[in-house]
Amino acid sequence: MITIKTDSRKIKPGDTFVAVKCELNDGHKYIDKAIENGASFIVAEHGEYSVPYKIVDDTRKYLEETLRKDYSYIFDKLKLIGITGTNGKTTTAYITQKALNKLGIKTAYIGTIGYYIDEKISTLPNTSPDLADLYEMFVDAYDKGCEYVVLEASSQGLDGGRLNGLSFDYAVFTNLTQDHLDYHKTMENYANAKKILFDNLKDNGVAILNIDDENYTKYIKPNMITYGMNTSDYQIMSYELKPDYSIFKFKHNEIENEIRLSIPGKHNIYNALVSIILLEEVGKQYNEYKDVMSKIDTPDGRMNTIKYKNSSIIIDYAHTPDAVSKIINTAREMTDADIYTVFGCTGDRDRTKRPIMTKIVTDLSKKAIITIDDLHNEDASQIIDDMLNGLTNTNYEIELDRKEAIRKGMSYLKDNDILLILGKGHEEFIIVKDQKIPHNDMKVVKEIIEKDNTSN
Repeated sequence: MITIKTDSRKIKPGDTFVAVKCELNDGHKYIDKAIENGASFIVAEHGEYSVPYKIVDDTRKYLEETLRKDYSYIFDKLKLIGITGTNGKTTTAYITQKALNKLGIKTAYIGTIGYYIDEKISTLPNTSPDLADLYEMFVDAYDKGCEYVVLEASSQGLDGGRLNGLSFDYAVFTNLTQDHLDYHKTMENYANAKKILFDNLKDNGVAILNIDDENYTKYIKPNMITYGMNTSDYQIMSYELKPDYSIFKFKHNEIENEIRLSIPGKHNIYNALVSIILLEEVGKQYNEYKDVMSKIDTPDGRMNTIKYKNSSIIIDYAHTPDAVSKIINTAREMTDADIYTVFGCTGDRDRTKRPIMTKIVTDLSKKAIITIDDLHNEDASQIIDDMLNGLTNTNYEIELDRKEAIRKGMSYLKDNDILLILGKGHEEFIIVKDQKIPHNDMKVVKEIIEKDNTSN
């Protein structure tokens, strides 16, 4: 356990508390609480305190430099893989971590769905946790024998300095589409935030870039590997999609190989190909990883599929226009029957994407059931008004009770139809103001199916 903390709630007697300013808060407000909890040393930018303290110009810089110096021995041996992009970070990181472990290379994962080594160790408050928390996980991973850490690098985490001071062996770019404009304001700012990851590559580090996304040119490095459908170092030559698996062929160095995934979805072929690149980079051969890749399931809330009567229900975290478009188009490749979609938009976030997402869903689905996502501090009626702004399609209904919306969506299913339940994925709560109301889409689906089976 490291003894430097930036969260006063985690202070143990004898710890040092560093009062860091971040994008949403100022650690100086919690110094008294840190002292009350047992902090024996305070690092701040101003003030006088009842325990020994040090005043510095920039507490975040102090934190970065101190952590790097105190734990430099770890980074002589622990290799970091950073993955950034609007969509695909979680699945790519998860598949990579699972595959490396199955092939005998002990690896940790840090990202949206938590901190994992062999199994899940903890849930995390952010995709990219604060630096002190990250170092605590690095130390834990190192002590448990890990050689690699696969880390999701969010744009807000990068821009807010939560990954400052880290040097990466590999940096992956998956794609760049509209998201987080409530924070970044412009797509240029959003793209530049992701560039920070590539600026922190080691001198011999490798950039792995999706050549099918024109934004890849922003992240070009001397050492790089490209992948995609277009001509690239690792090129997807063909693919076949089924409701519960997919098969694709890729070419590298003029050799073509085939992979079967137990993960459905065209977008997951891209995610899996990144994992294959990383496996080959660490010295694994096709005959070693072929079977391993076929046995890795999707992480919670990513293309999780459950059979219902003669149809399929897919639960996914998709919450951006691009992700929603991709998953509905993927579903269309899986069936010739109808597609129904349950979805909502998050409160206190980018309002401009709401009508875009609603048009995509109603254009591509037989019917949309519009419901709530996390409201945060925004009124549901405002979110719905934004979603319907300018919409001419009429194939939708509004059901603000998310559980009831799921029930309605399931009631429409006939032979070979697909119901998509989007936006919440793995999450266990709906956030309304300062309340966390228990809710999990998969649990709701299973409860409805169990009740149907009991009543029959």
